[in-house]
Amino acid sequence: MRSQVVEAARSGAFVRFRRRFESGSTSGVVLDVGRRFFMLVLLNDGIRYDGFQCLRIEDIRSMRPDPRAAFFKAALRQRGLRRPRRPRVSLERTADMVATAGRAFPLVTIHREEVDPSCCWIGRVIDVRRGRVSLLELDPMARWESEPTAHRLSELTRLDV
Repeated sequence: MRSQVVEAARSGAFVRFRRRFESGSTSGVVLDVGRRFFMLVLLNDGIRYDGFQCLRIEDIRSMRPDPRAAFFKAALRQRGLRRPRRPRVSLERTADMVATAGRAFPLVTIHREEVDPSCCWIGRVIDVRRGRVSLLELDPMARWESEPTAHRLSELTRLDV
């Protein structure tokens, strides 16, 4: 699968892929590939760019060029929408990815889908060290928690910004 992800990044084409944690498929453009994660800009069902995701390569089950790519390009062009620039997020190591995403964006969303596929944690990155990320989280009512929560970097399967 890694070679397909690398080729997708090289080509800059719209791809459609499936992950082991999701029943549906996702469309986007792969922007960069690291050792364990790759970054893409998402395309939502409304045919608009919808943020960035960093996903573990090992969780990808299939990836192919999106057969609707020509339509996507035309719709985006008609709307005057250009692909967002790749954010300054390092994919070299998981710790680097989380730390640089925390510097580039005021909020991140982390997923630990092997631990709990139904939950995500949204917050501000406070610190990354000793194999953990400290996240000052927002609760479901959009209130800040009083103390940061630590999550193991080894459990991260996805990071959204």
